[in-house]
Amino acid sequence: MYPKTINNLIECFKKFPGIGEKTAERLALSCLTMDDETIELFTNSLKNSKKKIKYCEKCGNLSEEDLCAICKDTTRDNNILCVVEESKNIVLFEKIGTFNGKYHVLGGLISPLDGINPEDINISSLIKRIKDEGVKEVILAVKPTVEGETTALYIRKLLEGTDVVISKIAHGIPMGADIDYIDSLTLEIALSERSQIS
Repeated sequence: MYPKTINNLIECFKKFPGIGEKTAERLALSCLTMDDETIELFTNSLKNSKKKIKYCEKCGNLSEEDLCAICKDTTRDNNILCVVEESKNIVLFEKIGTFNGKYHVLGGLISPLDGINPEDINISSLIKRIKDEGVKEVILAVKPTVEGETTALYIRKLLEGTDVVISKIAHGIPMGADIDYIDSLTLEIALSERSQIS
């Protein structure tokens, strides 16, 4: 139906999560009506995101430098560490604007059925960081699924016998829900009403 170039563009858009055939087709055809400046910005942004974006050496957040802006921010509380599954979860907490601690990105959750074991995610660097930086409280902000609960339990076991307070975000978030789709108010309540588990 379409020339090869447009078909290739449609196939590229289909690689994005949640984008089906119709949406990919609509996006590809929209590109044809964009001005050259917008297309140039779009293509450069795609290239630069691959070339310039890396993971923060300390917390695992997305960054253009060795350390992300949050890790470099000296006004934030180094005593509290919020542990999240992915970098995009940090954005959710930052939008609320009430959390002033630091973060640690696990880069996944323990899931033996999917072949993801504790050594496959950033747990060892989390434990080292807690010890090296003298962290006093760890907030586990992972989704309330079997994988999330398994990961939280594993971290709690590793920190047993230490003076570190371990808390989980409150259950304002329904079981099985993906943390990406939680509204800001629910997330804020869940964070402020977190419960201590150790």
